[in-house]
Amino acid sequence: MIELYVLLVAMLAAAIVAIEVKDLLAAAVAMGIVGFSVAIAFILVQAPDLAIVQIVVEILAVVFFAAVLLRTTHRDSTVSRRITPVMVFPSVVFGFFVVLFGVIVAIALRELPAFGSPAMRVAGEYLAIGMEQTGAANLVASVILDFRAYDTLGEAVVLFTAVVGVLTVVRQLGRKEDKGREE
Repeated sequence: MIELYVLLVAMLAAAIVAIEVKDLLAAAVAMGIVGFSVAIAFILVQAPDLAIVQIVVEILAVVFFAAVLLRTTHRDSTVSRRITPVMVFPSVVFGFFVVLFGVIVAIALRELPAFGSPAMRVAGEYLAIGMEQTGAANLVASVILDFRAYDTLGEAVVLFTAVVGVLTVVRQLGRKEDKGREE
């Protein structure tokens, strides 16, 4: 349980770094750390299905943010070429969080069951009582819609939110390009 608290502190710290850092690409990476930390937290609480969805959404979001930043910004005027003591502190903090994130990933990966062994013991109970409690002909559908309905709803909300966010950003970029062509 202590891993979850450490992970929560890491998520909060990465979110603060993302807010305070002047480099936009570093902010996108820090937000990626937050998202991947959420995925690791899902793994630690034995919700691998949510972790997979979170990882997919996070990879797409970070790649999309990085692509938009690299395409729309040529040079960040807030970052100077000279290294000053003020610039060293964010680099040290970022390095610290990278190491902390690596340690948490190692702990989370150690918690995973061995390859081929069942990830959750609950699956046997689903098989034993699923047909009689739900009355459904399809056991997979009954598990998804009866026993794991909140998880399924959560996954659908995450995917819907990701799609709406991507469409909103793409639509805004399309409008800016259309205005540029009209002028």
